[in-house]
Amino acid sequence: MKLKGKRITIEDLKLEDVYEMVNWGKHENVLLADYNFPFRTDSDIKKWYNIKTKPLRNHYYSVRNENGILIGYFGIKDKKYIFRSAYLGIVFDPNFLDMGYGTETFMTFLPYYFGKMKMLTLYLEVAEFNDRAYHLYQKIGFQKIAYYLDVFPEQSLDIRNPYFVEKRDAFVIEDGIIYQQIFRMKLTRHKFFSLFKDGEKDGFYA
Repeated sequence: MKLKGKRITIEDLKLEDVYEMVNWGKHENVLLADYNFPFRTDSDIKKWYNIKTKPLRNHYYSVRNENGILIGYFGIKDKKYIFRSAYLGIVFDPNFLDMGYGTETFMTFLPYYFGKMKMLTLYLEVAEFNDRAYHLYQKIGFQKIAYYLDVFPEQSLDIRNPYFVEKRDAFVIEDGIIYQQIFRMKLTRHKFFSLFKDGEKDGFYA
């Protein structure tokens, strides 16, 4: 599969793509540290790739920009063919955030997902503190349907850190354990095509 946007190209994720992620940047915000690509050894990279791509109900894609640079990847996971639904997980190289690539990826892939794949619903989950991602999902048409508490992956986080202090309301600390608020969001085929009949709106990428 190969999809072309204005600047991006989406293809099936290959093992050689993962080796390029080793050179990705790191998030300055300590709350986003879990999104940094952590693996460096050949065996760890191959293991990560197999864990992601082997399950039959998962499919992963690479995202390259107009210069052929790997800038992100995303997965359509836990596909339920009876309900025509799946979950989305998406990650971008921090060096290429705030450039409109995330929006373009959605607007390139979702017509294929809801059209060619004939899927009816797409779900995703996002941490409440992740404003950038949450606002992007809202712009695309995702709606919040539930929330829950989940253990924050970086338990050694200094709670005096300015990034944490700024987003304190998005966390709960109980018995010394840091929990984060997670929003579950949903986008239906009807909702997407009612918002973007031609796949995009004038000025959408601005």
